Amino acid sequence: MKIMYFDDYKLGVLKGDTVVDVSSVVRDIPHSGPHDLINGLIGRFAEYRSRLEQAAAQGEGIAVAGVRVRPPLPRPINIDCMAVNYMEDGTRTEPAPINAFHKSPNAVIGPGDTMVLPDVPATIFEGEAEFAVVIGKRAKNVKAADAMGYVFGYVNFIDGSARGLPPPGNVFYQMKSRDTFAPLGPCIVTADEIRDPHKLQVRLWVNGALKQNFNSDDMAHKIPRCIEWVSSIHTLEPGDVLATGTNHRGLSSFQDGDVVELETEGLGRLRISVRDELKRTWSRETRLEVANRGAKEVHTPQLTGKYAPARA
Repeated sequence: MKIMYFDDYKLGVLKGDTVVDVSSVVRDIPHSGPHDLINGLIGRFAEYRSRLEQAAAQGEGIAVAGVRVRPPLPRPINIDCMAVNYMEDGTRTEPAPINAFHKSPNAVIGPGDTMVLPDVPATIFEGEAEFAVVIGKRAKNVKAADAMGYVFGYVNFIDGSARGLPPPGNVFYQMKSRDTFAPLGPCIVTADEIRDPHKLQVRLWVNGALKQNFNSDDMAHKIPRCIEWVSSIHTLEPGDVLATGTNHRGLSSFQDGDVVELETEGLGRLRISVRDELKRTWSRETRLEVANRGAKEVHTPQLTGKYAPARA
């Protein structure tokens, strides 16, 4: 099942290129807004699934092209993101030590929304193509062998990053947790529709140019181990987001006016825009292209605008 929010946060089930409003089916779930409605539904999904399927089969679909698609998880309790979790096409000789970071729930935006680049001295702004696990039930100290039983579904996820902020070493919080830096959507795809989440092609385009194109079989720490490790640190709740990481070699700059599209196999396509009031610019090279020309830097330097390095 593909579950989404649309217009004024009506709950919908996606059927092809149409969406069926199933809000009436879940109105008895206690909630104060769309964020805890979807979390409540996920936690009670076994009770509601057949009713949702019936409503979707009998209801009249509305063209998705004619509605405003909203983030399917407007405010998760936790957004955990795995760090350095790919083998980078064999260029890493061994997995990096398992690690993760938190993003603020206020960072969430949805399809058609805008990532806003803040007025800070980042060396570059990037967005990492990822897909995220959506947690289905409360998880604490889960063993890897049992972990997939805690997965409700999957969703496209872009990990926005403001890299290189001073002071050196003061990294993840100020780089990752900024408003609008967690685009996700367009829908949650339930786990039964994804045969193997470790064999999914992930692609990201910037203004129509394919930048990232990798398979999740390159993931270093697989999903069961990620759930085991994160749940050993804090409890995961229904509707929580666990982003699985990216292959960094295709990363390139995000700039004012960009249209970014992310598509993970089976999860639909997420499309957002980028706005930078400062109109800063960078080369469009990917990290791989920078490396192939023998440059010392990891990514291309800023060319113009506020905070651009002075030229000799």
